[in-house]
Amino acid sequence: MKIKTRFAPSPTGYLHVGGARTALYSWLFSRHAGGEFVLRIEDTDLERSTQEAIDAIMAGMNWLNLDWDEGPYFQTKRFDRYNAVIDDMLVQGTAYRCYCSKVRLDALREKQMANGEKPRYDGHCRDSQCSHTDDEPHVVRFRNPQEGSVIFDDNIRGPIEFSNQELDDLIIRRTDGAPTYNFCVVVDDWDMEISHVIRGEDHINNTPRQINILKALGAPVPEYAHVSMILGDDGKKLSKRHGAVGVMQYRDDGYLPQALLNYLVRLGWSHGDQEIFSLDDMKTFFTLDAINKSASAFNTEKLQWLNHHYINHMPAEEVAVHLAWHVEQLGIETRNGPELKDIVKLLGERCKTLKEMAESCRYFYEDFHQFDADAAKKYLRPVARQPLEAVRAKLATISPWTPENVHHAIQGTADELGVGMGKVGMPLRVAVTGAGQSPGMDVTVYAIGQARSLQRIDRALAYIAEREAQG
Repeated sequence: MKIKTRFAPSPTGYLHVGGARTALYSWLFSRHAGGEFVLRIEDTDLERSTQEAIDAIMAGMNWLNLDWDEGPYFQTKRFDRYNAVIDDMLVQGTAYRCYCSKVRLDALREKQMANGEKPRYDGHCRDSQCSHTDDEPHVVRFRNPQEGSVIFDDNIRGPIEFSNQELDDLIIRRTDGAPTYNFCVVVDDWDMEISHVIRGEDHINNTPRQINILKALGAPVPEYAHVSMILGDDGKKLSKRHGAVGVMQYRDDGYLPQALLNYLVRLGWSHGDQEIFSLDDMKTFFTLDAINKSASAFNTEKLQWLNHHYINHMPAEEVAVHLAWHVEQLGIETRNGPELKDIVKLLGERCKTLKEMAESCRYFYEDFHQFDADAAKKYLRPVARQPLEAVRAKLATISPWTPENVHHAIQGTADELGVGMGKVGMPLRVAVTGAGQSPGMDVTVYAIGQARSLQRIDRALAYIAEREAQG
């Protein structure tokens, strides 16, 4: 069997975490089997669908590097095809026109609810012999079977059965002539030869309706796999309350796409005790039968742990490509400073996100306006003047400018003065970075550069002199 899956979001909002995981699972299943993956935009909800949401979905898919073999298809561009199928169904008798007014349908619904019954269409027009004019307002309904059951073997949940008596005659074309979501999905899956439909569990109730329509059309029925929802740390459905906005927010917050994909694949799927998965690993090991039936809880701390791992274990050049975006957002000009791959190596252990790394690297490229008050008060005291003057003298004579030579200059200063490295290193750290924390002083001073480091030490010495003058 040729494996072909699809991801079919509705462009009524951003690509959220749940949608991204569904896309990943569909993508991985097709890639594992050497099949094809289709991107389809289900934009039949004309009032709520927006170009902004379409752009956000595409941006999210591209950032996550979930490439597609076909598409993107847009349902609004296929209305002629849907309506042609509906017209044929009217001829075949598998669909019929319904002229029931909104007043009648509302009254029917109220009566059913008052009687404790499930609200559903009563088939009033199903076999009606009444004559109607061509321009009389109507919808088109699918003639759903009234006997038997729909049984399908869900690839995650096992056998699922729905009685046809629970399913009413679904509207497949509205009064305005627009085909409805459930019908468009069926025709798309048929035309695009989708073999496996992998989607959220909120679609389970749609599946029997879609299967019945497929059978009425004489179309093959794909296999289905319904993925459980994602919960927040508090056990409630993941929502904006948990910070679950669009996938691109995770980019903005400093996460690597590789880390987010690794996190999402494990959010309901497992392969033994393995936690770290490259994309190649995922494609090799991913199967639907290893997906958990129960809901999964989103854990931001776990995502941060994975992100920190990828920052430090991916090639620094690859991480630097993503870091560049964050640096650019902060308006930091990087031409006069170290390469970003070196920043990744310098700050990787300290930073859990690329946003944090970008915010921490400014002093490598730009002069700061003032020293951190607490750090300066503690380390830029008169007693620090001699160590700073001595280390400055050694740094000024270094050639070639290497981390090793910088290290020897700092160590040599401490040895000559007969003091611990901290007595030299901490004042030097505050002098060249403006703060009390940084990577090792040898690599930090080296990365800042010789001329810039000397200028900053001079500024620190002037600060100390001013402090001495004030008593």
